[in-house]
Amino acid sequence: MTSPSREHDSSERGSGTVLALGLVFVLLIFFVVIAGVITAISAQHKAMAAADLSALAAADTARGLREGEPCTVAAEIARVNHAELKGCAQPEGYSGIVDVRTTVPIGGPFTWLGLAEGLSRAGPPE
Repeated sequence: MTSPSREHDSSERGSGTVLALGLVFVLLIFFVVIAGVITAISAQHKAMAAADLSALAAADTARGLREGEPCTVAAEIARVNHAELKGCAQPEGYSGIVDVRTTVPIGGPFTWLGLAEGLSRAGPPE
């Protein structure tokens, strides 16, 4: 004759395995999400840095401190920094000021988010 506690134990056989697999699955999803967020933040920082550097170089060009056309120089600097120049403008009435917009693709599991964007404005010191 089996005791009541023995019957109870046999009905829960394998429950630890299911619990462990569930925990591993949850942790795996957590780490994939964290990796994706880190990738997206990294792309955003890269886009902002490229925009800042491009705007500074373009502003120097607009002021005559460097040869060339400001937006061409901005595109070159963005490319060197692994970004793409999406916009470049010199506002009317503001001598030596350049507005720049750059983009960087977001990689990893969050590729579906598209592009990270950086905006920057640079001009002569006041």
